[in-house]
Amino acid sequence: MTSTRHDGDTWDLASSVGATATMAAVARAIATRADRRLIDDPFAAPLVRAVGIDLLTRLATGDVPPDGLVEQVAIDVAKVRARFYDEFFLEATNTGITQVVILASGLDSRAYRLPWPIGTVVYELDQPRVVEFKTRTLAALGAVPTADRRVAAVDLRDDWPAALRAAGFDPARPTAWSAEGLLGYLPPEAQDRLLDTVTELSAPESRVATENRPNPKPGDEDRTKEALNRISERWRAHSFDPDMARLRYYGERNEAAPYLADRGWALTGISVRDLLAAHGLPPLRDDDLRMGDVRYVSGVRNKTTK
Repeated sequence: MTSTRHDGDTWDLASSVGATATMAAVARAIATRADRRLIDDPFAAPLVRAVGIDLLTRLATGDVPPDGLVEQVAIDVAKVRARFYDEFFLEATNTGITQVVILASGLDSRAYRLPWPIGTVVYELDQPRVVEFKTRTLAALGAVPTADRRVAAVDLRDDWPAALRAAGFDPARPTAWSAEGLLGYLPPEAQDRLLDTVTELSAPESRVATENRPNPKPGDEDRTKEALNRISERWRAHSFDPDMARLRYYGERNEAAPYLADRGWALTGISVRDLLAAHGLPPLRDDDLRMGDVRYVSGVRNKTTK
């Protein structure tokens, strides 16, 4: 059983928050097989296989159908989420930004699969065991980065700016940042510190992309926990227990979009509901996880920090 999140907890890609990165890669692998129009991640399935959770491997490789375990809506959201961040990075680097930072990079393979402009440096930041595993696994597969990939092996709760600088990061140069699927796994005050630090390290014309989840209305979080527990029960019946309701931090927090806007970022955004519609995918139904109102936001830093 997964324990409740607490200060100083640790994980790998088969446990706790790390397992959510592996489950996200499962969804990308399934989505890639189904529709390369929106996502083409050839490394998702091999990375999941290397993690070594048998059920997830069989789902990622297609040996087990996703029916009943990975809902179609999760696969569709994986498609539009991957497309949003892919387009964000390519648009940012095509404007001349040569420095990219992927926070909590997990099993993200963009440094290997996107057609980065020549001279792009991609910094991947995650816990040492996570980045070392991915580097080793992809090297064994013969994969070669399509950019100058550099790792900052550090926990976000530690002095990650120092680790980033040690890897060569230059805060005087514009940067494209992503915090993808991350903020809900941080306590509210840690989210604020992260966004403050990103702002402090961002030269003018830097760019950022993340998700903005509206604060809960009465009863919302109870429904979310119940829905996550139902999903975990389905997985548990197949001898895999992610205990998903215990991995998030709940309660009110500063919403990411207005918080960043108040610190000099000019943002635009689109909801998951509208992204699905824009790509011709089925609408959300019975949205107890409140995914539809999550907005993917991106923007440019064009003012000084307040």
